[in-house]
Amino acid sequence: MRANSIIFWITAAFFGLMAATYSIWSWIYYDGHIEWVGTVALTLSALLGVFLGFFLGRTAKGFGGLLPEDRLDANIDDADPEMGHFSPWSWWPFFLGGAVAIMALGLAVGFWIAFIGVPILLVALVGWVYEYYRGNFAR
Repeated sequence: MRANSIIFWITAAFFGLMAATYSIWSWIYYDGHIEWVGTVALTLSALLGVFLGFFLGRTAKGFGGLLPEDRLDANIDDADPEMGHFSPWSWWPFFLGGAVAIMALGLAVGFWIAFIGVPILLVALVGWVYEYYRGNFAR
């Protein structure tokens, strides 16, 4: 985990350097005016690297510096075995993603298309939430 933290610190330094370089270069190119979109994007990328590097560094200290995934003699069960409950046979996430895509298309093309996506979204969301209450997998 310490290696991950170092990678994000290096990424933060790189984006910070690129933000300064981009600002100076745009100031020279545009005769005293800075192009703010790229400068802000690169600066925020550097801040994201700082946040992640700091978080991973602090988390690594809480774990004693070495995670089970980093040890060569670790077993699979040494890490947290419970990763959640997933339904590999479920089609509802596919329909949910399609409904969100239709709604995003409505924002891009015409707002009336989003009205088509809303009922599909509601049906897919209800189907995904309640799929374990009926059929072969009812509990």
